[in-house]
Formats: sequence, structure tokens, C-alpha cells
Amino acid sequence: MKRKEFAVFGLGNYGMSVAKTLAQSGCEVIVADKNADKIQEISDTVTYAVKADLTDAEVFKTLGLSNVDVAIVAITNSIEASVMATIMAKEEGVPYVVAKAHNDIHATVLKKIGADEIVFPEKSMGSRTAKNLISGNFVDIIELAKSFSMVEMRIPQDWVGKTLKEIDVRTKLGINVIAIKNGDEVNVNLNPDEPMQEDATMIIVGYNANIDKIQK
Repeated sequence: MKRKEFAVFGLGNYGMSVAKTLAQSGCEVIVADKNADKIQEISDTVTYAVKADLTDAEVFKTLGLSNVDVAIVAITNSIEASVMATIMAKEEGVPYVVAKAHNDIHATVLKKIGADEIVFPEKSMGSRTAKNLISGNFVDIIELAKSFSMVEMRIPQDWVGKTLKEIDVRTKLGINVIAIKNGDEVNVNLNPDEPMQEDATMIIVGYNANIDKIQK
């Protein structure tokens, strides 16, 4: 199973949190920011960290974004950089771009230039807290966009003893299992023929509508 690859542009509180969480969940993560201290802070956690001026179109050609599945544009202190990063991520072929917006006008601009989803982290934090409280099978939810999330959840009871190949979640449910956790051990090199254990949790990525099917 192909490991998901992400790019995070901008390492403010939101970008730093998303990048670290993705990396700690076993994903390949590329990050870029103009602040050398922030790059130094995260360099040992992610796959590749680079100090870069995100208003420079040439920078994006050096980042190797051809295999990236999702880019998170987490810049709001510079509209120019936010806009440029969104445009260049799409031009470099990233299929799904999540862009953080400062306000409704910023959101409108980002949507018009190609962002697939707009996120207001301060607003979504309240939503995340509520969902974590009411979703009995979910251990944690990270809302990457309005309709797209990364979720850690307990193995559903009717999946226990079955393999990922048998369940075929990608085809049947439209989600991707990117890691399995047993206690503090995280396995990202998944064997599709290995039976799933009752005391394990899995980390999945997908559209919220598809993730919700697992709860039903």
C-alpha cells in the first residue's frame, strides 16, 4: 500500500501542528517556511524541511512535489505567499490542496485560484473537539479541510481478524489506511494480508462522508 505524501507550506502554529502530526503518524512530509528556526525545529521530525521564500515560483520546482497527494498551505501572514503557494502547488500537479484562510475575502481568493478546500483552523478546532466527544469509535480527528480528515480510530469489531485485502477499504469505502498502532508502536509498512488485531487502532485519511460510513 502506497504511503501517503504531504507537503506543508508555512510553519505557524497550525502548519507546525499538522506537519508534526502527519509525520508522527508515519506519513512522508515535506515542509517549507522562510523562518530558519522553525525549519531547524522540525527538521528531525519530517521527511524533508527547507528554508524557502514561498513567493518565489522557482522554489516549488525544487521541492519534488510530483508524488505529493495533499498540500496544506498554512500561510496567512502574507497573502502573496499564500496565493503563490496555492497556485504553484496546483501547477506542480498536487491533486488536493488545502489552504488556510485568514478571513472570508482571503478564502474567496484562494478558492478562485484553485484551492480544493479552505480551512479556518480557529473555527475548526471547536468542531474537532465536539466530534471527538461524540464519536465513540474515534480516538482523534484532525480536520485537514471542511470535508477531508485524518482520523485515528479503534479497529471496528467486524474487521477484527480480517485483512486489509479482505476489507478492501479503498475500493469499498473510499478511504486509505496509512498506519496501524499497537500501543506506542506505529506501523506504516502495512501488510495487506495480516489480520487486524482487536486492541489496535488505525490511522485513516479520507473524505468525511466516507469516514462516517465506518461508524454506521
